[in-house]
Amino acid sequence: MPENSLPGKHLLSTVSYQFCDQAAGYSNGKVSIACGDMTPQHGYESSPYPPPYNITVDKSAFSPGDHITVSLRVAPSSSAHFKGFLIEARDAGRPSSPAVGSFILVDPAKSQLLQCGHTQGFAVSHRDSSKKIQVQAVWESPKNPPGQVQFFVTVVQKYKVYWVRIAGPVVSVSGATAVPTTITPAEVTSPAALPTFSSADCGRSKSCLRDPPGCHPESDTHCFFLSFHSEEGGMSVMFELSGPAEGYVSFALSQDKWMGNDDVYLCVNDGHRGTINAAYVSGRTHPEMAPEGALRDQALRLANGVIQCRFRRNVLLPQMENRFDLNQSYFLFLAHGRAQHGLIHRHERQPLISTNRIVISGPPEDLSGSRSPLLIKFHGVLMLTGWMWMVSTAVLFARHFKHLCSHTSLLGHQIWFQVHRTMMVLAVGLTAVAFTLPFIYRGGWSKHAGSHPYIGCAVMALSIIQPIMAVLRPAPQSPRRIFFNWMHLIAGTTGQLLAAVCIFLGVGQQALLLPSPWCPAVLTGWLLWIVLADLLLLIHSHRLQTAGTVLCCKLACG
Repeated sequence: MPENSLPGKHLLSTVSYQFCDQAAGYSNGKVSIACGDMTPQHGYESSPYPPPYNITVDKSAFSPGDHITVSLRVAPSSSAHFKGFLIEARDAGRPSSPAVGSFILVDPAKSQLLQCGHTQGFAVSHRDSSKKIQVQAVWESPKNPPGQVQFFVTVVQKYKVYWVRIAGPVVSVSGATAVPTTITPAEVTSPAALPTFSSADCGRSKSCLRDPPGCHPESDTHCFFLSFHSEEGGMSVMFELSGPAEGYVSFALSQDKWMGNDDVYLCVNDGHRGTINAAYVSGRTHPEMAPEGALRDQALRLANGVIQCRFRRNVLLPQMENRFDLNQSYFLFLAHGRAQHGLIHRHERQPLISTNRIVISGPPEDLSGSRSPLLIKFHGVLMLTGWMWMVSTAVLFARHFKHLCSHTSLLGHQIWFQVHRTMMVLAVGLTAVAFTLPFIYRGGWSKHAGSHPYIGCAVMALSIIQPIMAVLRPAPQSPRRIFFNWMHLIAGTTGQLLAAVCIFLGVGQQALLLPSPWCPAVLTGWLLWIVLADLLLLIHSHRLQTAGTVLCCKLACG
């Protein structure tokens, strides 16, 4: 660091969550990640306007193994086009279930087959982002098709404008009765048929996981509640799940505290009706719904904005893939979010994760958990320590304490410079460690953190540039020193401004769960204190300099 750099402009760090390359859209059509909910990973909502596209088929009835040509066209009354698309066929009675059948390409130059789950050809998508007005694909019926099949299409007009899961025609197995385009989910169990959930026996006869800790689902409508206990001589487990949600509540069994390769169970509210499903999450993707038969004795209630469901599952389901052995221990994830047309969206808050593993069929326990992962907590602590304390102290010393003990040196340099350099080096080190922690937790870039990671990357880059410039700085007497001073000033000022913005954005991230409005108020107080301290020290320095000038004048005139 320079001994005589311009004051108050130095390296800063920030609370940044992810990698520095912006997540790009899938212009090459390799959108297998969207097979489940058919939603583009663009970070925007589906267009609320009617889609200017038509979906047609060349026949309304089929037999196992038959071929049906599916066409997607721009409506005759529209001058629009589209760049991307995703076509799937699903069981018309269970539109949230996995795709059925497979596709055959008609024009390989415009379209390509996708692998959804473990099967190639379940869906067809675009090959590039060129403008299109019509595409076709041939759907091949499976050997054992459902009675009715409905085609769904997602169409991307441009990056920010798209329509998700447009409902297309329904085709029926020859001899079966066609269903309407709008599918009605299963009936919801009446409130009287589902006993009131209670936390009275938590830790005694059943295991419970609750958020907030110790809440009571029988009286608190804001309580997220999961309980389970063994029945039928240890051959099955009864689960109860409850929570306030607009679309769904869910829990997952996981081998670790990372999302992926998990056994998932969902209670979904679609309007005034609902469904209970088992599913599997192979990564940070949409759950793959399991075939029926995994769950028994299902009951679901929707009342006062709260979803409650109960079901039984056998401890062992060896004939079903991805259903975990309930005699083993797992971490529990508890999540909720929105649902639309029976399809779930990404959870709205960080999932509640149990602190320890538990044997699902084992002795009852009253469990605890947290929605804020330990790595993210360390990330925040290291970042805040680095620049709320170290960077601020280093900047104040560089700006206002250069003349303090100016004739005393420490290891060959003035004291203010040693303090400044030590604090800044430590801050860069803490920032570098903290910056990697969200990568480890997220496994890549977060698409749901808003502008925070982008601004954080910019501040991180400036934090690295500052010490590099300091190492390469010219000597104090060099005529090029002025260029270094100005570059140091510009980089430091920019970094300070961006860091202040970024940390305020960071405290609002769901993974930290910091209290509001107290946390923003504390940060505001800290920022005002830094500005006030800087201003007071600046006034004090000015007065000392003025007094020194007057004294020198008197001595000269005397």
